Amino acid sequence: MLRTHSFLSTWTQERSMKWLGILGLVALSECLVMIPLTKIKTMRETLREKNLLTNFLEKNNDDRSQNVAHDPKLFLHPLRNYLDLAYVGSITIGTPPQQFKVIFDTGSADLWVPSTYCDSVPCRKHKVFNPHLSTTFRLSGRPVDLTFGSGRMVGFLGYDTVRIGKLVDVVQPFGLSKSQFGLEDAPFDGVLGLGYRSLAIRGTTPVFDNLKRRGLISQPVFAFYLSTRKENGSMVMFGGLDHSYHKGELQWIPVSQPHYWQITMNRITMNGVVLGCLHGCQAILDTGTSLLVGPSRMITTIWGLIGARPVGHEYAVSCRYVTRLPTIVFTINGNNYPVPPEAYIRKNLQGVCLSSFAGGTENMSRSETWILGDVFLRLYFSVYDRGNNRVGLAPAV
Repeated sequence: MLRTHSFLSTWTQERSMKWLGILGLVALSECLVMIPLTKIKTMRETLREKNLLTNFLEKNNDDRSQNVAHDPKLFLHPLRNYLDLAYVGSITIGTPPQQFKVIFDTGSADLWVPSTYCDSVPCRKHKVFNPHLSTTFRLSGRPVDLTFGSGRMVGFLGYDTVRIGKLVDVVQPFGLSKSQFGLEDAPFDGVLGLGYRSLAIRGTTPVFDNLKRRGLISQPVFAFYLSTRKENGSMVMFGGLDHSYHKGELQWIPVSQPHYWQITMNRITMNGVVLGCLHGCQAILDTGTSLLVGPSRMITTIWGLIGARPVGHEYAVSCRYVTRLPTIVFTINGNNYPVPPEAYIRKNLQGVCLSSFAGGTENMSRSETWILGDVFLRLYFSVYDRGNNRVGLAPAV
């Protein structure tokens, strides 16, 4: 809002502006729910420290979807690879509340947590939900089987009260695990999906859809600010926006297919040369993926151009040359979104500089598709507008 210093700035106008400012703050505090996210050590780092990473990757490298693709009771998320996720937030389920650390995941739409009925090793290492301790729990009994890139959860469906900050979502369907595979070293208990309803277990309503339908949020939007360095400071916002977390104006991009948070991308360039998306392609904004994921053939080209060499199942570059590597530019809806080498190269706890690019999207779509995970979303504050089926991006502060 422009401030004026003319003689028309009367006492009445000043008082009106003050009241408008106060009302705006009140509206912000009432409408916007902000949930802190904590940046933690990733599952990949934990496995590497225990010298278990190579074994884990070899064991989970098979295409699980080939074995279960024809079973209608199974819900496959083959690219839900939680190895590199670093941001968790807290929710509670039940009455009285039982607290869980979850990934707020735009690339899936289900809520699930471990339960007391689970005797798998991952469940013994995490908080488990006890339905007998909740006076508001309702059993569905319907089986649930979720398969993803880094593991699998088998269990059943239930209903209970879910609290996200001051938002109270009653009779919310969620999955309770009876067995889990591949998630024993995950730094989170469960997952809260924020994708479209078509991604969810058939016949269920995702958390955000219920918040919207029941009028618990004033605007059908949520947003992410992912801090680059600090352990604390990251946020997920529901029902409104805090514009102090971004610079400049939000650039709005239409959702091309309301299933994932999927948009149309123009091209990907390095030093002005087109590397991918030559004739336009699709991109998915995904807080449930840490990396930048694309077609394997194009990712191999990028590894070659940045001088990355295989180190086990990963690709590394010389740490001395990171600052000399080129910036990669993603052009979306006519606007450029540069990703510098300091963002797409990460140094692990052993001091090895690893590429944050990964291949594999050719397995999910016939058309060229890229997944823009946390590497991209740390640089750009992202808004997910269900009311208008669009995504907003602006440089993060």
